[in-house]
Amino acid sequence: MRIIALDVHRSFAQTAILEKGKIRDAGRIDLERSRLLQFATKLKPDDEIVIEATGNTSAIVRLLSPFVGRVVIANPILVRAIAWAKVKTDKIDAAVLAKLHASGFLPEVWMPDEETETRRRVVAERTQLVSQMTRLKNRIHSVLHANLIPPYKGTLFSKRGRTWLEAQPLAEDQRRVVLRHADELDRLGGELAQIDKCLAQTALQEPRVKRLMTITGVDVTVALSIVAAVGDIERFSSPEKLVSYFGLNPRVRQSGDKPAYHGRITKQGRAHARSMLVEAAWVISGVPGPLRAFFMRIRDKRGKHVAAVATARKLAVIVWHMLSKDEDYTWSRSALLDWKLRKLELTAGYPSHRGGRAKGSAAAYSNKSASPIHPVAANDSDVLAPSRPSRAYRAMACRPALTLLRATLSVPPAGTERLRARFQDTGAERPLSNTSVKYWLRRIRIGFSRRQARSCKRFVVSQERIASWLVWLPSMTTRSGRP
Repeated sequence: MRIIALDVHRSFAQTAILEKGKIRDAGRIDLERSRLLQFATKLKPDDEIVIEATGNTSAIVRLLSPFVGRVVIANPILVRAIAWAKVKTDKIDAAVLAKLHASGFLPEVWMPDEETETRRRVVAERTQLVSQMTRLKNRIHSVLHANLIPPYKGTLFSKRGRTWLEAQPLAEDQRRVVLRHADELDRLGGELAQIDKCLAQTALQEPRVKRLMTITGVDVTVALSIVAAVGDIERFSSPEKLVSYFGLNPRVRQSGDKPAYHGRITKQGRAHARSMLVEAAWVISGVPGPLRAFFMRIRDKRGKHVAAVATARKLAVIVWHMLSKDEDYTWSRSALLDWKLRKLELTAGYPSHRGGRAKGSAAAYSNKSASPIHPVAANDSDVLAPSRPSRAYRAMACRPALTLLRATLSVPPAGTERLRARFQDTGAERPLSNTSVKYWLRRIRIGFSRRQARSCKRFVVSQERIASWLVWLPSMTTRSGRP
């Protein structure tokens, strides 16, 4: 068996061959398709190719794989013998690659299949289009700001906004720049719609994307980005491995008898997938559920930015469990999921069914009616709670904390009898103080805003907080402790 190492550059590759413990230089190979196929005919079926990960690695691997036994891709960041070498040439680098692979100390990189690589390219193309459109919009806003023109009260890049933009008093050269950017935005918007249609068609055929969309706050763009970055979930043996792959794990420094120092996140790995998880965390921070309660608890201690990154890390752990165990999100809102899937079908080009008496699959999401939870006392008859939080959580009215806690705890889920009994012992007629209300909120593990608690004498709970209680409070029997 021979080990053939390639030190790849833009237009050529330096080769080194390790055979029977001796290494020799094999010259250069031009990185053209015909030259690579000519080089592949000289290879043996039991040969092993070693190559560093770079921009054109995937094309080289696909051309040489049918002719050899194995193609190994090395991680250039972890190959310190090459990156930190004092004497560094192409011949030496190729020889070091071959020796490291022969000794078993070469850090390898997973090679994605063709389908996963295609998804990564399409997701990256969409990201570039969005970045270009954002850049053009910022340039238009800068021109308007430089001419003391107040912001448009509405959507600037719509038909009405375009008419308003053309009527502004601008110099001729600036008007030409603004209109050129607006025309470019229209062209890029059409291309973005085509890419979104392609991604929607792909998502409808991928069950993993639909499973990740059961998480409230994760749309098709985030789900596809995660699936494209992860590829085969079996290559991650634990959720910590996936967190490290996304670069959401903290830096650790420890030496000797000194305690370990934990710093900021490493930011090594799939940067785009990490940014998608952080964006999803910001959306989740405003959506009722246990992840929002976790975000608020961290925000009160460390600030909202640290809380967003911590929520993104927890979201990565949840993604690992969902994909590994083929399970949907526990606190999924079915009506919201139906609305997401129907919107995805319309983006993919499915026919619309507007009009008629038959309700669509996402009609439940538009139903904001509320119904009583349980027969309660006469003084609580006006307290309403949604039979399904996904249908009615926006229509919930704010109520004092005492009334809401009594209505919520009147539902008899197993495991809350003791807490309900302790709550009823306080007395229905005696009003609770602000300190008592905060105590009961802490007892049922629900986070709240300290600033809001200080600003009012009687603590009033927001409608989203109510729905978050109703979503996960009945599950306290199976999930003890914090959500």
